Amino acid sequence: MTSKRDSHGRFKADRSNRTLAIGAATAIGAVATGLASAIHFGLFDRFFAARDGHAAPDLEGDRHPGPDSRAPDHFRPDPTAPVSAADREALRPATGPAPGFAADRGGVRSQPD
Repeated sequence: MTSKRDSHGRFKADRSNRTLAIGAATAIGAVATGLASAIHFGLFDRFFAARDGHAAPDLEGDRHPGPDSRAPDHFRPDPTAPVSAADREALRPATGPAPGFAADRGGVRSQPD
């Protein structure tokens, strides 16, 4: 193989192997990035069996339970049970001034000025 010279008489480096290697590495990296993104966003989830949840034997039969069939007593909530103070406080609506765009930096809007 003869070395090529440029217009000034200097030898030109043969970079065809390096260019081919960079192109192959770029293509492999693009494919790997695409596969990783597809796995991350769940595009392959339909090919794998679900691992969470539990079996629902009452729904696996040929007929669906009707409106006259109820859950066993120990699965039904007690509507007459008293609500604890902690639960009542957790369900209380949040009150206070509404957040605005003109708030001071570092200021807490839930506390009065």
